[in-house]
Amino acid sequence: MSDCQSLGDCEDARIERLYEYLDGALSHNDLVEIQDHLQGCPECAEEHDLECVIRSVVKRSCTEAAPATLKASILERISQIQSVDH
Repeated sequence: MSDCQSLGDCEDARIERLYEYLDGALSHNDLVEIQDHLQGCPECAEEHDLECVIRSVVKRSCTEAAPATLKASILERISQIQSVDH
């Protein structure tokens, strides 16, 4: 059994603290508290894992470059629109 009485107990303050935990914004004592909680609460551990996946996908997508053909197409379209407006 998890140390949460119900999922509702974790959806508010602890979930907010989970984001702080993932951002590295907690004191040592708070960090240990969240780590202990994650070990005993499958609902929060699942939320943690999901947030880690989301952050990984966002980070990866922010570092990928658009194909050169897409960039050229967009720039060409912008030029066309600017020509029509003038």
